[in-house]
Amino acid sequence: MGIRSLLLPSTLVVLIATSCLADSAWNGHLLPGSTTKARFSPYYVPPGAKSYDSSSPLLHYSGGWTESFSPAYVQKSIRASSEPGAAMTFTFTGTGVEWFGNQDKKHGMAKVYIDGQLAQEVDAYNEASMKQQRMFWAFGLPQGKHTLKIMNAGASHSSASGIQIDIDALVVTLGTSAEQQAPSQQNMATSSQNLPSYPPLLDLSSKFPQESQWTLVQNGSTGVHAMQLVIISETHALVVDKVEHNPLTVSGHPAWAALYNLKTHALKPLSMQSNSFCAGGTFLSNGTLVNVGGNPVVEDRTASADFGDVDGLQAIRIFEPCESNNVDDCAIYENHDRIRMASPRWYNTVLRISDGSAMIIGGSLKGGWINNATTNNPTVEYFPPKNIHNSNGLPIHLPFLVDTLNSNLFPIAFSLPDGSVFMAANRDAMIYDWKTNTERRLPQIPNGVRVTYPMTGTALLLPLSPENNYTPEILLCGGSTIDDTKPGYEISSQDPASSQCSRMVLTDAGIAAGWQVEQMPQARTMPDAVLLPTGEVLVVNGAGSGISGYGNVVNQVGASNADNPVFTPVLYSPSGPAGQRFSTAGMPTSDIPRLYHSVATLTPQGDIMVAGSNPNLDRSELKYGTEYRVEWLGPAYMKKERPQILSGVPKLFKFGDTIELKILLPVTSLQGASVKVALMDLGYVTHAVHANSRLVYLTSSMSSDQQTLTITAPPNGNIYPPGPGFIYVVVDGVPSAGARVLVGNGKGPIVDPAAQQKYVNRVQRYVQELTGKSP
Repeated sequence: MGIRSLLLPSTLVVLIATSCLADSAWNGHLLPGSTTKARFSPYYVPPGAKSYDSSSPLLHYSGGWTESFSPAYVQKSIRASSEPGAAMTFTFTGTGVEWFGNQDKKHGMAKVYIDGQLAQEVDAYNEASMKQQRMFWAFGLPQGKHTLKIMNAGASHSSASGIQIDIDALVVTLGTSAEQQAPSQQNMATSSQNLPSYPPLLDLSSKFPQESQWTLVQNGSTGVHAMQLVIISETHALVVDKVEHNPLTVSGHPAWAALYNLKTHALKPLSMQSNSFCAGGTFLSNGTLVNVGGNPVVEDRTASADFGDVDGLQAIRIFEPCESNNVDDCAIYENHDRIRMASPRWYNTVLRISDGSAMIIGGSLKGGWINNATTNNPTVEYFPPKNIHNSNGLPIHLPFLVDTLNSNLFPIAFSLPDGSVFMAANRDAMIYDWKTNTERRLPQIPNGVRVTYPMTGTALLLPLSPENNYTPEILLCGGSTIDDTKPGYEISSQDPASSQCSRMVLTDAGIAAGWQVEQMPQARTMPDAVLLPTGEVLVVNGAGSGISGYGNVVNQVGASNADNPVFTPVLYSPSGPAGQRFSTAGMPTSDIPRLYHSVATLTPQGDIMVAGSNPNLDRSELKYGTEYRVEWLGPAYMKKERPQILSGVPKLFKFGDTIELKILLPVTSLQGASVKVALMDLGYVTHAVHANSRLVYLTSSMSSDQQTLTITAPPNGNIYPPGPGFIYVVVDGVPSAGARVLVGNGKGPIVDPAAQQKYVNRVQRYVQELTGKSP
């Protein structure tokens, strides 16, 4: 069943309370002048950047250029040329540069050079006349002096009536050196007086054999800030942000979603209607991705412009399966008159459960910071709607989400092997049986550690295996002991994060034994925990002090509520001896702070994509500014000869089915090598929540010639909720690249006609009562 067959009748219009619409967006902040409407344009000078007008004496023109004046131009002037070969040259010091100009039918092609090398050919043609458009951008340049050259190519689009190019303004990203970004030892000593000890991050690479070395490579730019990240295919990731002045442009305004090519690093901007600020997401059983929730309309200028976005608080955005290398036709579908959530949600968690539908958990009724009883949405709802527990398809109240105020946004949730759901919020945890609507409260997380926003920790469901009957065990790491009832002016960016990791086996005996506590080498808030096919866990990103968010606490760094970024990842081995499970052996150290709004995910190739960091209202270039650079962490196994899956991976992997994979083992593999097959959901990553992240080891056997591997799919949707996954063959601790499969029968979640109709009737009655008119 296609996802659009789940759409509600077009007569249904869900109204949002007018109080939500009246509230300012952007996390409750407004910049000076933001209440004044202005005609939209992408031109924007972020804090920490500098603008140079077309008339600046630092811009040197050669060939024929004319100057024109109009209030529609930056500083009311522009330089234009229709002479082939005419050029503008500009020397600047920084790490990035942007060119702004006009587009219309008379504009042609330009060649853009950086430091003498052709960087891009830009087509300025557009059917519509558009002012102050971002024509070109380049970020991540080495700190130092660079030269930008823009030359009229003397060519144009086939429909163009001219070859004009023009220069309206240039914006230079001044950049911050690694020495300024990383906390100095003196600053660390000063700011860490009340923190857990911070041992110096020494380069110990020479002490470890080459084969144990991890690699760290910076390559690519996300174009839109990577607030949300999900792998959609073997070749592409989907990056989703909030509405802000990103450099990547679509339809004449900054994009806030894009497809990122994992192999070529190319970008395709996606057009989105609604503000997806702090939304969540999941795949459904048929492979369709839903992106859920967000923030109200950015209806004021908010830094410089009206974006024209739609309220995202009740949004359900649909991304149909898009597995081709060519993503030209891939798009996000929104129809807010036909398909919405039943209630507003900001900072909600979205989980695929055992029947392949989406459970939408908690959140806030409107934008804010620390949740409270007036904004709390202590409910779950389902997509598509379910008529269970007399809910008529509407939200179902969860006492747990009342009891866990105030630090309970982005609840941690995982579907368990018996079909129930583990949830953690604040300092508490429970097992929720959604079929019976019952909560089983678990022992409180030890030592007062809070693990959900804004005292953000991270969590994983540790690998499941038939060898122990798929016994579930939860790992919670990081967070904070800050009192969630404190106002922002009593919280500091220097308040210590937690180094605590807590594990619990979710059996009667394990629950009785309680949480087992161990300590990471360094305290972290906002870390990302990434499952590897080997069963190990990579912990990366985060801060040693402070709290999630921006602009709320004292001693902010820039606008960041957190400080002391942790630059070195750590590897956690769940099966290792207690006290010896963490290791930084062979780990590289980054120089890019990854704080609030950072992400990390395993890729199909087996390395880890690390992106994001933006503790800011809008794009900023100040310290802890908006980060677009992508890093790739390569585990030591990436440099070894790796097994290969040659053939036999089906598009559809039905529960209980047995298939044969043709494989090629490394030549060094001996008869009787350790062979495991990992079926993995790489998760939907945002705000340190790795929703749906999952590793299930499959029953497998090797042929005598070691060329055929027979594997059996999970027995049911409790063990692996039906939907997309990747199969990795792991030989002696070295995994193959992942092959994508759709687990289950490939059908969409069951639509409950009664729930759908009762939901429609209920909302129609609500609309009639509210407006006095029949919808």
